Amino acid sequence: MVAAGERAQLRFLEFFTAQIRNPHTRRAYARAVGDFLSWCQAAGVPTLDTVQPLHVAAWVEQQTRTHAAPTVKLRLAAVRHLFDWLVTGQVIALNPAAAVRGPRHSARTGKTPVLEPAEARQLLASIETDTPIGLRDRALIGLMVFAFARVGAALAMRVEDVYTQNRRLWIRLREKGGKAHAMPCHHSLEEYLHAYLEGTGIEHDPRGPLFRTLQRGTGQLSARPLAQANAHAMVRRRAQAAGIRTPIGNHSFRATGITAYLKNGGTLENAAAMANHASTRTTQLYDRRRDEISLDEVERIRL
Repeated sequence: MVAAGERAQLRFLEFFTAQIRNPHTRRAYARAVGDFLSWCQAAGVPTLDTVQPLHVAAWVEQQTRTHAAPTVKLRLAAVRHLFDWLVTGQVIALNPAAAVRGPRHSARTGKTPVLEPAEARQLLASIETDTPIGLRDRALIGLMVFAFARVGAALAMRVEDVYTQNRRLWIRLREKGGKAHAMPCHHSLEEYLHAYLEGTGIEHDPRGPLFRTLQRGTGQLSARPLAQANAHAMVRRRAQAAGIRTPIGNHSFRATGITAYLKNGGTLENAAAMANHASTRTTQLYDRRRDEISLDEVERIRL
């Protein structure tokens, strides 16, 4: 980027600061662009304005050998969007990634591991409720299961995002793209949130983060929000302690809740609305009812 000139450097930085607002997207795009620029340097491509479609295509081909198709498509999108930004800023004349196609990928079912309803109940029941951290962990997992909440949206909640309306407890989530999403709580989630707020005393701090880190040596919650990596480690630790062998992550609870809802007569359209999906095609990726059908059919192979 130094060889591209001061104007290109400024436009490059603006792409990651002014154009991309989501921190997760920013990190993913930064990794992809950094990898592409390193490849260009190794390939002897001196500046951005000398990058050709052939260079981008060769890089994509290399990526397919080490990454899954969805990851390669995301990385290509990052490079394509960067060059679009440079073209509109009149740094370069044409986008060399515009004509490059990524690998084909079609998925009807997601790969995120899910829990059976009995396993989800086992996990929630195994969490102690006589400590602030236990109340926190049960409330967070319950929120992801019963409200289909993304972990990022859950961890961004404030205490005031849990509120009473029409004699029921409601939650307010801030989803991708800044979209606000509110829904009533399942009765179990209502119980978990009430116990958490009252048991930890954070209900008196409405502007503070809902899910917080633990203060070392005190056993009490701090005023700092819980990080996503820490939430992931907590989920793995809780699952292992509950004797669950499925390698679950934060996203597993979203798929677990959606599948349980659909198995009990819920509609795909309402599931999409509850999960705040723009399309039911996205919701279908979380529907794992076919897994049980496949298992039943496999067991018909009797020797």
